[in-house]
Amino acid sequence: MAELHGLVDEWLRLDKNPTTREEIERLWESREFAQLEKRLRNRIEFGTAGLRGRMEAGFARMNDLIVIQASQGLCSYVLENVHNAAERGVVVGHDHRHNSERFAKLTAAAFINRGVRVYLHRGVVHTPLVPFSVSKLNAACGVMVTASHNPKNDNGYKVYWENAVQIIAPHDEGIAASIKANLEPQTWDTESVTTSRLCLDKTQEMRDAYFEELRKLSRTLNTNPSCTVKFVHTAMHGVGHTFAVQAFETVGFPAFTSVALQRDPDPEFPTVTFPNPEEKGMDLAIREADTMGALYVLAQDPDADRFAAAEKQPDGTWRIFSGDQLGALLAAWTMEAYKATGKPLDKLAMVASTVSSKMIESMARTEGFRFAESLTGFKYIGNTALALVKEGYEVPFGYEEAIGFMIGSQLRDKDGISTMVSFAELVASQRAKGTSLVSYLDELYNRYGYFQTSNSYFVCEDPTITDRIFSRLRAYETPATDASQPVYPSSIAGLLVTQVRDLTVGYDSANAPSFKPDLPLSAGHMITFRASDTNSENSIVLTIRTSGTEPKIKYYLEGSGKDRAQVKQVLAAVVGSLRDEWMQAGLNGLREP
Repeated sequence: MAELHGLVDEWLRLDKNPTTREEIERLWESREFAQLEKRLRNRIEFGTAGLRGRMEAGFARMNDLIVIQASQGLCSYVLENVHNAAERGVVVGHDHRHNSERFAKLTAAAFINRGVRVYLHRGVVHTPLVPFSVSKLNAACGVMVTASHNPKNDNGYKVYWENAVQIIAPHDEGIAASIKANLEPQTWDTESVTTSRLCLDKTQEMRDAYFEELRKLSRTLNTNPSCTVKFVHTAMHGVGHTFAVQAFETVGFPAFTSVALQRDPDPEFPTVTFPNPEEKGMDLAIREADTMGALYVLAQDPDADRFAAAEKQPDGTWRIFSGDQLGALLAAWTMEAYKATGKPLDKLAMVASTVSSKMIESMARTEGFRFAESLTGFKYIGNTALALVKEGYEVPFGYEEAIGFMIGSQLRDKDGISTMVSFAELVASQRAKGTSLVSYLDELYNRYGYFQTSNSYFVCEDPTITDRIFSRLRAYETPATDASQPVYPSSIAGLLVTQVRDLTVGYDSANAPSFKPDLPLSAGHMITFRASDTNSENSIVLTIRTSGTEPKIKYYLEGSGKDRAQVKQVLAAVVGSLRDEWMQAGLNGLREP
C-alpha cells in the first residue's frame, strides 16, 4: 500500500492538469486501489505504433503528462540521432478526437522548448498529410495525434521518422528509453505555441502540394468529368470529408453524395458502435446508396488513412470488398498503368504484408515483376518499399489486408484518400467497358488463380497455454537426427506442408542451409505454413500469430486453386484440423468468436 501511495504522490507531483489530478485523488479517497494499480503501476508502452490507449489519468493511459513525457523523450532522441534536427524541425498534426488538439499543442511546446522548429498543422488533418509533410519539408520527424478507428475514448501518438515512414526498430526502443530519461515536465504552455517564431504554419501549402500530387497520379483526368457512375461516401464521423471532396474535385469527378449523419468530424461517433468500416460501418452509406440509386459506396476510417468500398450487384445485394480483394483489384490496375508506360516489368515491384493474400505473388510470378513480403503494418511495408527503391525498383503499390493501401511513389504510408481516387477511376474505366468490379475480379481469378481467405482467432486468456501451444507446434514430430532443430507438423487436413517460416525463433525451411528467414523476427509468436495437395492443384498459406494487444491467437488462412468449390472445401477442412489437432481448442479451453 505504501508503494501504491508513492505512485499516487508521484502522479500528483507531476500532473498539472486539474481534471486528471482530480481523477487520481478521487480514486485514492474512495479506496479504489485495484483501479489505481491498473492506472499507475505500469507505464503505457511506447512501441513501433507509438502510443495508443484510453484517455484517463495515470501512467498507463493517454493524457497530458504522458504526451509531454513522450514528446520530451522523442525530441531528445531526434536531436541526438538526426542531423540538423532543430533546423529541419518536426511536423505535428491531429485529428478530431477529444483532447487531440491539446495533445498536438503540448507536443509542439515540448519541441519548441528545446529550440526545435515545429510545423504545426492548423485544424484537423488526415493522417497521411503528416508523413507527406515530413517528406516535402525534409523534417526530422513527424507526430500525428490520432487513434485511427479505435473507440471514442481512445487516443494515440503516431511517430514518423525522417524518411517519412512510421518508426521501426531500433528507433522504437531508443525513443522509449529516451522517454524514461526525460520524465520531468519542462513546460505545460499551450497558449504561446502558435505565436512562437519557431512554430510555422505550412498547412495550406502542404494541402495544396498533396492534392497536386494526387492530380499527377490520376490516370483518367480527361475523362473523369464525363463519369456517370454515382458514388456515396462516408467519412465515419472522421476528418475525411473535406479531403475526399477536394480529391474528387482535383481529378475532375462529379461530386459524390455524402452520408450527412456521418459527414462531419464528431468525436462521439454517434451512429456507430465502433468507428471502423470493416465493422458494419458502411450500413448507413449502403442505405443511402439504395435510396438514390448509386452503385458504389466509398468509405474511410476516422483518420482517413484506410479505405473500404462496396459494389451493388444486379440482384440488389451489396458486395463489400475485403482488403485482399481491393488489393488484387488495385494491384492489377497499377500494373496495367505501369505496362502502358513501356517500362520493363522486371523493374516494377509491389509489397504486401505477410498475412495478406498471395494473389499478388501469383500475379508477379505470371507477369514478371517483383513481389516482396513484409511484416504486418505500414511501418514495415513502407520501409520495404524504400529498400526496393534503393535496389532500382519502382514501387507504386503496397497493401495490407486490413484495408490499408499505398498508392504511388510519393507517400510510403497507407492513404484512404488517394486510394479512393484510384478505386473510383478503376470503377469508371470498367463501367465504360460495360462491366463491373466483381466481373473484373473474376477475370483476375481466371488469370492468376482463385484465392479465398478464412481469417479468425481463438481467445486464450492464459499466456502459459499460448506458449505451450506454440512450443508443441515446434516439436510436433519426433526429430530424425538433429534434436536441436524444430520439427513442425508435416501435414494438415491431408495437405503436405511445403514450407515453414517461424519469425519467433528465426527459422525458414526454404532457406537451407542457414534456415534464416528473410523477414525480421516478430515480438510475439508467429509461424507461417505453406501446404498443398499431391497434385499442387490446391494450396494454402496459414499464418498463426499472437496479438500484441488482446488475449488472442489469430490465424490468417488463404486457399488457392482453379476450382472454387474445392478451395472452399479445403479451407473448411484446414480450419477444422487447426482447431482440433494443432490448437487442441477443447483441451486448452480456447474460445472461438
